[in-house]
Formats: sequence, structure tokens, C-alpha cells
Amino acid sequence: MIIHPELRRAAHHARRPLLAATLLQGAVTVTHLGQAVLLAVALADVAQGDTDRLPLLLGAVLGVVAARAGLGYHQRRTATRAGAQVRVHLRDELLAHLGLLGPAHLTTARAGAVRTTLVDGVEGVDAYVSRYLPQLLITLTVPPLLLAALTAVEPVALLGLVPALLLALFGPRAWDRLLAKRGKEHWDTYEGLGADYLEALQGMPALRAAGAVGRTRERLEARSASLHRATVAKLRVSLVDTGLTDLAIQGGTVAAALLACWSAATGSATATGTYLVLLLASECFRPVRDLSREWHAGYLGVSAADGLAALRTAEPAVPDTGTAQAHWPGPPQVRFENVEFSYDGAEAPALQGVTFTAEAGRTTAIVGPSGAGKSTLLALLLRHRDPQHGRITLDGRDVTGYALDSLRQGIAVVSQETYLFHATIADNLRLARPDATDDELERAARTAGIHDEIAALPDGYATVLGERGATLSGGQRQRLALARALLAGAPVLVLDEATSAVDERREADIARELLDAASGRTVLVVAHRLAAVRHADRIVVLDDGRVDAVGEHAALVEAGGVYAELVKAGHTYEGGLAA
Repeated sequence: MIIHPELRRAAHHARRPLLAATLLQGAVTVTHLGQAVLLAVALADVAQGDTDRLPLLLGAVLGVVAARAGLGYHQRRTATRAGAQVRVHLRDELLAHLGLLGPAHLTTARAGAVRTTLVDGVEGVDAYVSRYLPQLLITLTVPPLLLAALTAVEPVALLGLVPALLLALFGPRAWDRLLAKRGKEHWDTYEGLGADYLEALQGMPALRAAGAVGRTRERLEARSASLHRATVAKLRVSLVDTGLTDLAIQGGTVAAALLACWSAATGSATATGTYLVLLLASECFRPVRDLSREWHAGYLGVSAADGLAALRTAEPAVPDTGTAQAHWPGPPQVRFENVEFSYDGAEAPALQGVTFTAEAGRTTAIVGPSGAGKSTLLALLLRHRDPQHGRITLDGRDVTGYALDSLRQGIAVVSQETYLFHATIADNLRLARPDATDDELERAARTAGIHDEIAALPDGYATVLGERGATLSGGQRQRLALARALLAGAPVLVLDEATSAVDERREADIARELLDAASGRTVLVVAHRLAAVRHADRIVVLDDGRVDAVGEHAALVEAGGVYAELVKAGHTYEGGLAA
């Protein structure tokens, strides 16, 4: 009966409704006891041939039953409200913590596993907290009180009740360690299967293209079989637990009944006392039976507790110790000073001694071969990770001095992998600025080169997009993401392969319009086609994690080197993601 610390912590967030649910559950239990007493008196009267009070007693029983129905209804509503409060608080807390963990966390944790924890794990905690915990308190309170009452009525009945109650309550605890082990194995397998299914659904086009659908199905079938085996193993232990409890309950009830009958036969107990023992003995075990039922209902929460604790306490890749707010009087200067960074397990550093300045209010392009370190630079700027040496400053202040939320709100990012939600186009655009007017939406969309295509849709900006923007082309999704970033109005705009899915002619037009629209902002552009960078105020060339050259397009071409080779190769070189 030891409660996992994570589950105690979850229950703490709904103390009042849980207390109310427990008190109402106690009131329901009192109605059961009242019914038992009334029936005992009625049966004793009938046994003695006295039926004068029978209508009154039966009417009282009906009244108690009606009261129990009302109390049970309110108890269930209160418990549901407590569970909902726990679910909402847990999910809000976990989602907020995921935001602090940042993208770096999902490089080691699978999205499907996180989804399983956030959805199924939290649902399991709801059942545990709202149903099992109130019943646990009732079970620890009511049987001892009933035993005390039976001591006054028929002490000999305790010889059968006490050992049975002790066995029913504490006998299953001998299996707790094995049950916890089986539960962890079951949850890990369940979590892994959920992650595999989500990955397969998201990657179905790639699986079809590679002809790997059959192999993936076989792998999922094998994982499903593993989950089945883990479930059966858990059920075996659970059934032993349940069987032991039922044996104790039935044996204790029979023993108490036999002792009560023996007392009646020997004349040492009254008729009323005998019936009280028979009925109250059953009520002694009712809370234990209910506890066993609620335990199984909330067992998923027990299994998920470790996963919830691990997610909630996971350390972010960077500490959020800054206090400064990213509210600059104008577009800030961005400076990288001798920045060095290496990924864990990598043979070579991703960045080595990188130093350059992106001037305030100007456009700086970052180019280089695949793996040169471009996207790593942007990840460090956004503080998804921190450099091992050197520093990055915004407006002269180290980025570590800014509060993370404020820093990231001050930098609008459009990446190669855009994400659009199953909502209207207008709702997707207003993610960054919920109060943006229709005119502002249209202006941002025109700059991103997507307005005419939106206007051509039957519902225009009210058109509902499919999940992840599946109803749009790759170029349309990127241009919507560009419009969303422009609408945010952040002083720093980062374009990381933001037009990679747009055709080259359209890209050149969008690039020029972006430069005009981004006036008054500091813009960093990473692109794999020169149309997006050749008009930048300054171009920084990276090669093998180092700054190879800095300058304007014409000067860099004339100087030769890495940039000239990229130009010579035309638009075929890849910007890619840095290693």
C-alpha cells in the first residue's frame, strides 16, 4: 500500500475535491452499514414473530437505499472532477516542462513514447487518484471501526474476522515487488509499441516508397506479441493477488457466520446480535472488495508513475537561469565569439572557434557544405544547446543572460521542416499573434508569396488545413510558415532552409520581398540555393565547423575558396543539417 511519490504529488493538486469525494464515499459506506443494521433488526423481529415494526423498518431501508443512490451520484461527480483537475494540472505541467527541455530532448526520447506518457499514463493516474485513493482511506478506516462495534455485539466473531481481514489487506503485499516489476515491463512494452505505431503512421509514405510496409507490419506484430506476453505475465501475478484477497474475504465471512450460528445455538447471543454479526461481517469486507476493484482500475497509473516522474524531472539541455527580457529598443546585433561545440560521441567538433557578427537591422547569410555547422549555430543561438567554449551575444548581452521564453519569443524561426496544425489558415497564422487583424494577415501572406493561393481557395483564410498541412504542397507550407514568422514581428528573424521547397524562380522573388519586409530586423538566412543569399548584406561561409570567409557575394566569388566552389556548382549543393 505504499503510494508512489509521483502519485502522491499528483493527488496533492486536487486535495479539496479528493477530500470531498472521500467523505462522500464514507457517507455511502455509512448507508450500507445503516441498511445492514435495519435489516438485522427486521429479520430478528420476523424470527421472533413480531412484525409490528416491519413496515417502518422496510421503509427506512428504502430511504437508506435512495439516500445511497444520491450520495453515490454526487461522489462519482466529485471524483470525476478531482480526476479531471489532476489530469489538466499534470498535462499542463508536463507540456510546460517539455517546452523547457526543447528539441534536444527528443533526440533521445521517442515522440510516441512521450505521447503515451502524456495521454495514457496521465489517464491511468486519474483513475488511481480519483478512485483508488478515496477507497483506500475508507478501507483503512471502516473495518477497524466495525470490528470495534462487533466486539460489543459478539466478541467471538472476531476470531474469524480479524485473521481474514489481515490476510486480505496484507497478504497481497507479498506480491507487490513482483507486481511492480511486471507492471514496469508491461508499461515499457506498451510505451514502445505506441512509439512504433506513431512512427509508422508518420513515415508511411517513406515505408511505401522503400517497399518496407510488410517488414514494418511484421515488426509491429512482434511488438504486439511482446505486449501480449507482458500483459499475461502481469495478469498472472494480479490474479494471484485477487485470488488471495477473495479467499480471505470468503473464508472470513464463512468463519464469522459459523461462529455467529454457534453462539445462537448455544444461546449466548440474541437473535438481533446474530443477524448483526452475519450482515456486518459482510460489510467488514465490502471496502476490501471495492479496494481490489479500484486497484485494478488505477493500475496503469502505478505502472506509468516512473515514466511520468522521469519526464517531469528530466534536466533540460540548458539551464534557464537568465532574467533579462528580450525587449530591445531596435533590432539587436548578433555576435558569435570564438564559439566551439561538439556533440556527444562525435569524432570531430561541429564548430571550432567560430567568430562573426550579424549587424543589427541587416541580413546575414550563412552558407557552406552539408555538415559545415550552420544549423548547429542556429541551435546555439536559440539556446537549444550551449557552446562548450565562447559565447553568443544579442545586443551585447550573452544569450545565457536572457530568460529562455523571452529569448525565443524575440527570435522568429522558419525551418525546413514546417509544422501546421489541423485548424484554419488564419488560426495557423495567428499562433504567433492572436490579436493580429485580417489586414495584417493578408500583408504577411503577400510578402511570403502565398496570399493569391489562399484567396483562390473556396473559404480563403477560413480554409481548414489537414493535419500537418497535408492538403498543401511543400512550398505552400513553407510560405505559410514564412508568413507566420513575419506576422510575429520578432526583432530577429531566422530562416533555416525556409524556401527549400519553393521553386527557384519563386524563391528569388520571395527572397527580395523578404529583404524589403524584414527591414528593421536582424535576419539570419541559411539556404542551399544562392537565390536566397546572394543579395544578403553579408555572407558567412562555413567549412568543417570553421569560418572560411566573410563578405559580399561578388567579393567572395572573386576571392575563390569554398564559396566560389559553391557558386560554380550552381544550386546543386546542399545546405542540409549540421552534424
